[in-house]
Amino acid sequence: MNNAHQYGDLATQLLTESKRSTATNTLLKYNDVLVRAIVREQRDLEAQIEAALARSAADPAAADRAPGENPHMPTILLYQTAILRNKRCLLAYHHHRLEFLKDLFWSVGGALPLLLALPPAGANTNATDVRSKLSPHEVDFLRSYSASLLTLRTEAFSSTAAAAAAAAAAGPAGVRGLTEDIDLLAPISHPPKDLQVHVRVVRDCGIVHTELGAIDFKRGHRFLVRRSDIEHLIVQGYLEES
Repeated sequence: MNNAHQYGDLATQLLTESKRSTATNTLLKYNDVLVRAIVREQRDLEAQIEAALARSAADPAAADRAPGENPHMPTILLYQTAILRNKRCLLAYHHHRLEFLKDLFWSVGGALPLLLALPPAGANTNATDVRSKLSPHEVDFLRSYSASLLTLRTEAFSSTAAAAAAAAAAGPAGVRGLTEDIDLLAPISHPPKDLQVHVRVVRDCGIVHTELGAIDFKRGHRFLVRRSDIEHLIVQGYLEES
């Protein structure tokens, strides 16, 4: 073990990163080097405990001592406390990052490709390269999280699924289910006041099929469209209300 630092110093550095991320509201790059160093420290601590237990077992006078009088026990307890603290710090660091990623996911309306994509060249946007800051396991988590929400929306918030479930539960009498699909990913911070909305195209997003027909949303053009048809494009930053 490197004597340049005490046990727990590396975990403290990891918590400091999480606090800085919270204070600046910024997703910092996953610190793989520091996480691996803490894991190595955990293994070293476990080896120290095993060595202390072996010394205690080899001590011929250990059998005659009471459990609280074992001279090796304070050392074992110290190492065990360090292991548990490192574990709590690792869990807190990863929990903080996963909560931050979930907030980012909802902020773009559940558009995972948009969240992971690089910012378009020359675009006037504050978007950052999120994917380069993630570990492979975090990317897998986002994909699993997105798939779970898609399954929930399909099975629980779809008018077709709800009607089928209600009919099966009610039998011949029948129960009226949902008449429209519920958009689970729609923002609710600012409830819409009108069904129609004037929008300006900020980024090209190609042809989109709406209730009024196919519309080619080219940058700089303005349209009056039904809000429900383009709500996701507003959330994802392709359109803005004008």
